[in-house]
Amino acid sequence: MTSSTGSDIVVTGATGNVGTSLVRLLSEDPGIASVRGLARRVPDWAPPKTEWTGLDLASEDVSLTGLFEGVDAVVHLAWAFQPTHDPAVTWRTNVLGSIRVFEAVAAAKVPVLVHASSVGAYSPGPKERAVDESWPTHGWPDAAYCREKAYLERALDTFERDHPAVRVVRMRPAFLFKRESASEQRRIFGGRFLPGPAARPDLLPFLPDIPGLRVQALHTDDAAEAYRLALRGEARGAFNLAAEPAVDAELLGEMFDARPVRLPRTAARSAIAAAWGLRLLPASPHLFDAVLRLPLMDCTRARTELGWRPERTATEVLQEFLRGLRTGDGEATAPMRGRKVG
Repeated sequence: MTSSTGSDIVVTGATGNVGTSLVRLLSEDPGIASVRGLARRVPDWAPPKTEWTGLDLASEDVSLTGLFEGVDAVVHLAWAFQPTHDPAVTWRTNVLGSIRVFEAVAAAKVPVLVHASSVGAYSPGPKERAVDESWPTHGWPDAAYCREKAYLERALDTFERDHPAVRVVRMRPAFLFKRESASEQRRIFGGRFLPGPAARPDLLPFLPDIPGLRVQALHTDDAAEAYRLALRGEARGAFNLAAEPAVDAELLGEMFDARPVRLPRTAARSAIAAAWGLRLLPASPHLFDAVLRLPLMDCTRARTELGWRPERTATEVLQEFLRGLRTGDGEATAPMRGRKVG
């Protein structure tokens, strides 16, 4: 339980994009007594007040209850994006592993569970207006990522019904970027051989303008701050997290000083499907289909109930991320390690 010096927090997926930002933030918070980071590979990184435990949530032999006993909150961030060609593998980590986390929270009587959901959990929605947290969360069924995020929303519905004493918070962030995540995200979505230095304005005389390709972005550190605020307060339920403005071909064209050129959805999807089928591109055409249908999110609830506001605009986020791509930036953890190709 809460000690005289602050709260004891467990973070799963603590070495990933959000995990590294959140662990750093919590380790600097005087209201936090200790942080236990769970990850498949224990890093050399040693932030203050932090201990590491190596484990794989996909393993049926993993026992989490003992690790959770006596802590004040569990923040569940662990997630596997790959392999997209074998969704049974990601299902074992993302869905079955998450359910193990939820069950252990209940068994250890942890009072607070903060879960990393996503904009990807939402059903198809509008691009011309923003929706709040009441928008249906049935995902896009053809994309494993969205299917898994939506399934866990239903699992949490049941969890909250059966364990009303647990304060459950569901974060639904937009696409998360920071300079230090550039190498990891290039490998996850573009492939390990995609050269980061290619992200240069002078190499892009035009940008494809694909109908429906209008999304939101957020700096990972700003998302981590929302998690920290949720841990310190009494809020419960779902929270949309995104920065302004929405990202589309017009905004990207201004950033790259490139002219948007209309490209039919079918042509773009065919190219992605071909590259994915040849295993040249890790991002699947099913995820592309989902992205074109994601709604824009209204973040009023996070502002009013958490007191949260992003410090960086979406434009600043993307500019920072692109600099990280060009220089191969990363963090001192296995998933985030910097690597420059080309």
